Amino acid sequence: MMNKLIELKNLTKNFDDQQVLRGINLDIYEKEFLTLLGPSGCGKTTTLRIIAGFEEPSDGEVLFNGIEISKLPPYKREVNTVFQKYALFLI
Repeated sequence: MMNKLIELKNLTKNFDDQQVLRGINLDIYEKEFLTLLGPSGCGKTTTLRIIAGFEEPSDGEVLFNGIEISKLPPYKREVNTVFQKYALFLI
């Protein structure tokens, strides 16, 4: 049985009066490769920023190994982010 690493439960995010995430539920398992695809403005980056701790959800839960981490600052989370625009790959 694979270990569930990250859980998003009924995640929502509002910026002022604009709702950008509504009821997102997602389970990410150990050794799983996950890709978020969608058009510009659909909430991919906002979802990743919430997981990383750079944004707080308006509602819902973010769990890491079964522990709620929504209120933890980014430096206390066992999550890393690599921004595509600034990524440098050497061969």
